[in-house]
Amino acid sequence: MPVSPDLLTSPWSPATAGLLTRDHHLTVPLDRSGNGDRLPDGRATMTIYAREIALVADRDPTAKPPLVFLQGGPGFEAPRPSPDAGLGWIGAILEHHRLILIDQRGTGASTPIDRPDAGGDAAGTARLLTHLRADEIVEDCEDLRRALGLERWSVLGQSFGGFCVTRYLSAHAQSLEHVYFTGGLPAVDRGIEDVYVLTYEAMRAKSEDFYARHPADRDRMADLTERAARGDLLTPTGKPISPARLRSIGVVLGASGGVDSLHHLLEADPDSMRLRHDLVAALPFQARNPLYPVLLDSCWANGGVTAWAAEGALPADFHADPTLLTGEHVTRTHLAEDPLLAPWLPVAQALAEHEWPRLYDEAALRSAQVPGAAAVYARDVFVPMNCSLATAALMPRLRTWVTSEYEHNGSRASGGAVFTRLRALATGAVIR
Repeated sequence: MPVSPDLLTSPWSPATAGLLTRDHHLTVPLDRSGNGDRLPDGRATMTIYAREIALVADRDPTAKPPLVFLQGGPGFEAPRPSPDAGLGWIGAILEHHRLILIDQRGTGASTPIDRPDAGGDAAGTARLLTHLRADEIVEDCEDLRRALGLERWSVLGQSFGGFCVTRYLSAHAQSLEHVYFTGGLPAVDRGIEDVYVLTYEAMRAKSEDFYARHPADRDRMADLTERAARGDLLTPTGKPISPARLRSIGVVLGASGGVDSLHHLLEADPDSMRLRHDLVAALPFQARNPLYPVLLDSCWANGGVTAWAAEGALPADFHADPTLLTGEHVTRTHLAEDPLLAPWLPVAQALAEHEWPRLYDEAALRSAQVPGAAAVYARDVFVPMNCSLATAALMPRLRTWVTSEYEHNGSRASGGAVFTRLRALATGAVIR
């Protein structure tokens, strides 16, 4: 049924067991900057998809206040919950809210921009991708909020989603009831190079902790590195994996259970197909979500040029010791070596040279009187704790919970315990 001239909303459906769901399709401008950019078919608009869910037991699905979840990434669509698989953290939210899951522009069931020739050529595609950052995502949220006739709503941002929430507070704090961050407070006053220095420090500590627990795995990693240098470490399809790409399997250490996952990978026979498959699956950048590596650096750019910052920030001891693992550090090698990602390299190069506008307004953050809470993970290898706490200090009504109990995926891994604690903090409940 049409709700506004730009919004098409389906009736509530009980088809998903235990849930009521309805779909929203919202038409929004592609380019709000005034440059006049258009999609290849000439359209100046794109569609944003959102799925709204509530518990069947609620009877009236709109009785509870709305909360919007902003997905991590960039370049990933929102989750598709299924009670058969367990609602976990989503179930904790649905106890208090109806939940709106937005496929951020360019992803999922929103208008996709997922091909390197989406803009005709590399420069054209790069121009399209400049409209997929946190500022435009927030404006899409605002358009949806107004179209639904809501005065305010709460928002929860995981990782990159928290960057979007920070932008939301900078631009439209009056639209927000509560804000929640899980591993997602960006660096507002530090450049991307400084951020990568900190994330390499975190990966150094994770690497050493891992080898202290599994000493033989350092020799196994060294052996795999030598094989990679000879061109003898291969994907299941026979493509070589370089030492630089190999060491990025350290990304698994940033999630709960990552130490065991990496150990089980390294104990596999280096000549086995098991290792080939598991190794490729553990690499951080996959062709299924190409926008993730292509747009990753832009997320950290609060103004300026990114210029492949992760390459320039690689510390000297990482050069000397290839068993020190890297994580969410995208380089040209990651794209060039993957046959499915290689066509994106010219697009990524254009974006690396792009002058990005600022995303955050420190004065607006200081004046935002929105209550909220943030989970800051003490050992986070993706979003440095020090940067998160500095940004949190700008927000007068944001309470922080610093914990080493969880890794970056704590919201999901905790089964909802993280959100429950954040809600109690944000709403002023006493925490024992």
